[in-house]
Amino acid sequence: MMSAGKYAQEETYRLAALDPDFILGDSMRGARFMMEYAKAEEHLRAKNIVSTIVVFGSARVREDGEERQARVYESAREFGRIASERGGALNHNGGKRENVIATGGGPGVMEAANRGAMDAGAVTIGFNIVLPHEQEPNPYITPELCFQFHYFAMRKMHLAMRARALVVFPGGFGTLDELFELLTLNQTGKAPKLPVVLYDRAFWDKIVNFEALVDAGVIAETDLERFDFADDAEEAWESLLSQGLSTDEETESGAAIAVMSGWEPSGLM
Repeated sequence: MMSAGKYAQEETYRLAALDPDFILGDSMRGARFMMEYAKAEEHLRAKNIVSTIVVFGSARVREDGEERQARVYESAREFGRIASERGGALNHNGGKRENVIATGGGPGVMEAANRGAMDAGAVTIGFNIVLPHEQEPNPYITPELCFQFHYFAMRKMHLAMRARALVVFPGGFGTLDELFELLTLNQTGKAPKLPVVLYDRAFWDKIVNFEALVDAGVIAETDLERFDFADDAEEAWESLLSQGLSTDEETESGAAIAVMSGWEPSGLM
């Protein structure tokens, strides 16, 4: 039998799965995209994360920033605590975890919401993204639920898949992108309707003229019913409940995953 000999050092002879140059090459982008989905999904299932409450907002908000920033930070932290204490994240229904706070995992509003969940003693998720600045994991994410993504699309998919509710604090381009993607999924029926709260009405009224979109005929007037406004953490929580957020552990809560991936919620347990 001939030895690998002179072929052993040739890149063509390496096993594909053990060849980093091949795995990281252009032709394998689709496979890397799928791997980012599968790795996070495997760990989320292992930790029995069935549903989440997603919090979006600026990475630039600081606890020690100017008055408005400090207020936003404190409100996001308070909301993370309230939602974790009252939403079911502290309860185990046969091991399943419901309404777990999930964020983009970075600083600012994301840090504050993760911190509030940690204050409550609940697990909390961070879906980080590789960026040249701003983004690094905040210290309040449950370590085994801290993920890192290269692809924005896959990161946003994981943020959406288990979402049972969404609270959006003031933010920039990234926050607007995330908000409108989930509103679009809702509007087009690609994901189930979920409660959405925009925190700080004065900010949102200044940033987005939703009524002008209706007047221009580019959205329906009923689309304005897809979200509500709140100006403090308690009001945000009450709004989610009034919009139909369930904290009942018996509720089937994998509906978003079923719609987006074709899996039955029972397959997550």
